[in-house]
Amino acid sequence: MADITVTRDIAAPSSELWNLISDLPSMGKWSTENTGGTWVKGATGPALGAKFKGTNANGAKRWETLANVTSCEPGKSFGFRVVVGPIKVADWNYDFVDVGNGITRVTESWTERRLKLIQKLGKQASGVADRRASNKASMEETLARIDAHVQSAKA
Repeated sequence: MADITVTRDIAAPSSELWNLISDLPSMGKWSTENTGGTWVKGATGPALGAKFKGTNANGAKRWETLANVTSCEPGKSFGFRVVVGPIKVADWNYDFVDVGNGITRVTESWTERRLKLIQKLGKQASGVADRRASNKASMEETLARIDAHVQSAKA
């Protein structure tokens, strides 16, 4: 069960929203912390089991993670598990549901995977003292930015 779930209805097809979210370099445009990503270890795009390097920033703090795609169904779901070295960090998932009239309900969820000791050390690496509160605010902002982008593209 996810630790945090944020949902937003966006007036756009699920396929368009899925493409925006699974486009790693562009994620830096939407997220307040993630600055983008690149496919690695032979991966060239979103696919179940594909790996990517994520880059992140919070003020002067910068860090990288490795992620493994755990869910990849175009227009339906995109998920990945984040690790730093041997340490499991978190699971991220995006689910897309057509609710009618050209509206897609996008649900972003985050599940903590770090052990308690590693959680305490996380502030030193990322500068974030309260990861849950920070992620909830970031997730809400990410979906709002994607919504604003899609709506401005229609104008």
